[in-house]
Amino acid sequence: MINTNKKRRVVSYDNMDDMLRAAFDEKYPKGVIDYLPDANKYDKPDGTSFYAVTIETDQCIALVKVNVNVDAAEDIENWLNSDDTSDDGDQENIPDENISQYSNGEDDSADSE
Repeated sequence: MINTNKKRRVVSYDNMDDMLRAAFDEKYPKGVIDYLPDANKYDKPDGTSFYAVTIETDQCIALVKVNVNVDAAEDIENWLNSDDTSDDGDQENIPDENISQYSNGEDDSADSE
């Protein structure tokens, strides 16, 4: 096990200093799209929790608190883990393959000429 004497800290994304922000931007150049897979949930003693990513610089190892829409993440996870039937045994409303029902009735072939 490697023992580092780096300072460890927790900081909000909005309160990062310039050095930490530069390291964050280097690791996650696209911002929120990049860090979501790396965001971990941390529980606090008061029963609340927060999500954070780890950023390491020459001087410190920081947990940077990031905003994660938990409701959307839980909804997506529940949807992915659910079976394809509803409570009454019928299939859920899955869009059918007939996409013509979404057309406005005009023929798009004139656009291709």
